[in-house]
Amino acid sequence: MDLPELPDGWRVWNEEPEGRIILVFRPDVFTEDVVPAACLPTIYVTNGSRRRRPGAGQYRTDEWHVVLFLEPEIEAVAETYDERGEALEAAGDVAERFAVGEIDYREQYQRPRERYFQELDRLIGE
Repeated sequence: MDLPELPDGWRVWNEEPEGRIILVFRPDVFTEDVVPAACLPTIYVTNGSRRRRPGAGQYRTDEWHVVLFLEPEIEAVAETYDERGEALEAAGDVAERFAVGEIDYREQYQRPRERYFQELDRLIGE
C-alpha cells in the first residue's frame, strides 16, 4: 500500500522501501530565522522499537507506529497498528487533522512557546 495523498504543507522527507517514512510540515518555514528548526512538525511511520534508549529504534517490532512530534521530545499523537498499510493510512489522517487544526498543539506544552504557536496558527489558517 502507498502513502495517501498528503494535505497542503506536508512533504515526504524520507522513505525507506517497505520501511520507515518521515513526513514534515512546511520545512521551508521552520528555519532558525522564523521558528527553531527543532520545532518542525514531523510524522514518523516506523516499526522500530519505541523504547527510550539510545539506538532502540533500530530494532524492528511486529507493530507499526505513527507518531507526530512537535519537537524531538514533544509527541502530539502516538498510535500503533498491526500493518504498515494501516499505519500509512493513519499517517495521512494525522497529517490532515493537523493541517485543518484538529490537533491541539498547545495542550502538549507545560511552558508555552508563543511565537511557535503563532506561526503554526498562521500556517494552518492559510
